[in-house]
Amino acid sequence: MTPTTSSTAQSNASAREIQTQALIVGGGVGGVAAALALTRRGISCVITEPTDWLGGQLTNQAVPPDENRWVEDFGVTASYQALRNSVREWYRANRQLTPDAAANPRLNPGNGWVSHLCAEPTVWHEVIRAWLAPHVASGRVTVLLGHTPIGAEVSGDRVESVTFAAEDGTKVVARAPMILDATELGDLYPLAAIEHAIGAEHQREYGEMHARTDRADPLDQQAISWCFAMEHRAGENHVISRPAKYDFWRSYVPKMDPPWTGPLFSWRIPSHDAPGWRELGMVPAPDEPKGGAWELWRYRRIRDAKIHAEPAKFPDVCLVNWVQMDYWLKPLLGVGPAEQREALAEAREQSLCLFYWMQTEAPRHDGGTGYPGLKLAGETLGTADGFAKAAYIREPRRLLARTIVTERHIGTEQREAEGLGGDPASVDRPEWGLAEPFADTVGIGHYRLDLHPSTAGRNSIYVPAAPFRIPMGSLIPRRVRNVLAAGKGIGVTHITNSCYRMHHVEWNIGESAGTLAAFCLARKSEPHAVHEDPALVAEVQRELAASGVRIAWPWER
Repeated sequence: MTPTTSSTAQSNASAREIQTQALIVGGGVGGVAAALALTRRGISCVITEPTDWLGGQLTNQAVPPDENRWVEDFGVTASYQALRNSVREWYRANRQLTPDAAANPRLNPGNGWVSHLCAEPTVWHEVIRAWLAPHVASGRVTVLLGHTPIGAEVSGDRVESVTFAAEDGTKVVARAPMILDATELGDLYPLAAIEHAIGAEHQREYGEMHARTDRADPLDQQAISWCFAMEHRAGENHVISRPAKYDFWRSYVPKMDPPWTGPLFSWRIPSHDAPGWRELGMVPAPDEPKGGAWELWRYRRIRDAKIHAEPAKFPDVCLVNWVQMDYWLKPLLGVGPAEQREALAEAREQSLCLFYWMQTEAPRHDGGTGYPGLKLAGETLGTADGFAKAAYIREPRRLLARTIVTERHIGTEQREAEGLGGDPASVDRPEWGLAEPFADTVGIGHYRLDLHPSTAGRNSIYVPAAPFRIPMGSLIPRRVRNVLAAGKGIGVTHITNSCYRMHHVEWNIGESAGTLAAFCLARKSEPHAVHEDPALVAEVQRELAASGVRIAWPWER
């Protein structure tokens, strides 16, 4: 192949250049894990991030972690378990907790029912910063915040450098023999002409049970969400100015297949159980739901006043990430920069309108309408306005990798229909069946196939998946020799992205990608060569296991 150079890179004569052993493009959950894995093995790296916080879903997107039921025992890597326990220790060291809360080894600071560990994004950020601090001080890790990738220099099947635009308008060209993509949208792939997919595949492409049956549609993408946090100060009035687009959103009825349940702004939401909907209201603190019923205030609550010795000083904070704020009117991928900016702005406006609706028109749990005491709580998110620093991105560009994980590999219904899920009577078989036992596994994870409503008018999909493995081949491009996926943009489909995108899986992906990159650098090899040699794959697996990365489920051994 003839060497090529991107036009962006050619115009960088005045840019500052840096050289490193490994370049991590994107500072999300996987990027942080990759950096720690690299430095653990003596490899220096540069990690870049467009915002001013590392941590992605956990921090600047403000999403409490959706996790599997084995997260406290064996369902995640040892380092991810340690990160979670460091968050708990931060609360014990920095907050005066009640004796029961302080003594609880599985402290859940927000006691949100979506997760075993709902905590404030500011705390996740502080713990991640502290974890990286000694490596930054030693010079082993260089962090470039406020740096957005804008171009790449490519020579044959290698990416030689990536160009970044800093917030002050300057440019940085970073060169490295190994480059990892841990961006939220798979931004490196189009910049370096790395083969990738967007949107939804047709069923005939991979034979997936829940794939589209009419046609492939690259603009059929999962909704995004712009999260925000709020307190409830009963008896006070914190009603904001009426948002400009409020009339549109308050009367908006989604046109979906299957049909929606009425207006989007409602406590009635679609459900996959009969009768196809459920009422899930909200009971803001200090009131308590009757009989401990599930409701939205405590769904993703990130601060529970009751665990604090001085609850008035640390009031309840509810993190809002609900289907009523899922934005699907415009896609983010396959469109120009202006359309992408417009979609992000509209997502944020929708969330603001939902907040105003709750303040003024939402049916109250105790009768009447509106909760004027709701107040945006930016202090928990590191922002002045109560909104997350960035939108929550569920579906990035997906690498066309050496291995593509499909629904046939992990979907419970499809594997049982095809006789692939294991003997239902076996005592070693979990209720969701057995997933594909990838021999090149570099990690594990579990979550349902959970697709949110899409930009093509497809309603959500929520079906069981088997506890799965992460194949090494899903991190490696088919053609490009020195790039690895280290975040959500691995070799998955539109369907399987929906469970490989979870926090604990993304951390595992990043940790394994960093380990593989360090292995290649130490041996002066390339990921393709490692993947093609079973003996080398086994060596990487031994390294991973030695550092606490679980590569198989206990019942698979």
